[in-house]
Amino acid sequence: MNAATKVGAFGACLALTFGVAFGVGGAVGKIGSDPEPSRHGDTDGQDEPDGHDGEPGSHGAGSVDHEAAAATSAAYRGYSLDPAGGPLTPGEPTDFRFRVLGPDGAPLTGYEKAHGKDLHLIVVRRDLAGYQHLHPVLGDDGVWSVPLTLETPGEYRVFADFVPAGDPDGALTLGADVTATGAYDPAPLPGPARTATVDGYTVTLDGGLVAGGGSELTLSVSEDGRPVTDLEPYLGAYGHLVALRAGDLSYLHVHPEGEPGDGRTPAGPDVTFHAQAPGAGAYRLYLDFRHGGEVRTAEFTVEAAEATGSATGAGASHGHALPLIHI
Repeated sequence: MNAATKVGAFGACLALTFGVAFGVGGAVGKIGSDPEPSRHGDTDGQDEPDGHDGEPGSHGAGSVDHEAAAATSAAYRGYSLDPAGGPLTPGEPTDFRFRVLGPDGAPLTGYEKAHGKDLHLIVVRRDLAGYQHLHPVLGDDGVWSVPLTLETPGEYRVFADFVPAGDPDGALTLGADVTATGAYDPAPLPGPARTATVDGYTVTLDGGLVAGGGSELTLSVSEDGRPVTDLEPYLGAYGHLVALRAGDLSYLHVHPEGEPGDGRTPAGPDVTFHAQAPGAGAYRLYLDFRHGGEVRTAEFTVEAAEATGSATGAGASHGHALPLIHI
């Protein structure tokens, strides 16, 4: 696979430059155990042993960064995201279906695996609540399907992150809106803080973020006050991080340094990322980690400031961001 392809799938190191002042905000919710397809889309409850590209030990080495993005569009590079059906009923499980149409207008059926999956679907309400990371199943007709429940009314954004097979430009992400009917009551974005809690776990964020430059973030996981040193692999890594900017929903999905079984990466408590934010503003970070057989999500609010001369360009960016497209 070429370098650009490996990146799009979300790169081995996550360079997340968001600003000098940042923090972690709000309580977080449990995604649930892997056998719960309505939350994660996995049906076997087991983590894939493969690396990012479906090959043992392959964790995005040699990946390169995509351009910073303002937002995702439903169409880009000749590909388009085509959700089926109309508005959804809040709280009602739905077999959510969609297609990715290729440059020839036909449903795309050829994908290259990234982090053990052909496609990652991120779902979030436009106020950045209700985050879900799902893994749909592809039918022979090119239609993707996944159990999806939107718990509350509102406008949701779905992000399809994938690598088209044989495309020299590598990975891309397409976004589309989905409505859950009813009165939409946007929730205020939680304020910055440096810790988040979920199900007895505390995740602490250390490091600084600068928009337009590279910096290092370390997230440390503890349970009931004790450092967790036996994090479990989930999709070939000890943690996954998605970042979305408030307002335009700029998108970044990246992986940490190292990988399970490489002989140098400990299974916690620290998970270290490097990343580059699309620009200044308030971001919501979603860290997925697996322990005790369940995947949980810790959520953080981060304020990204414009880079100064000394911060810009610090560190290498290997995350998956998108071209400047406003929606």
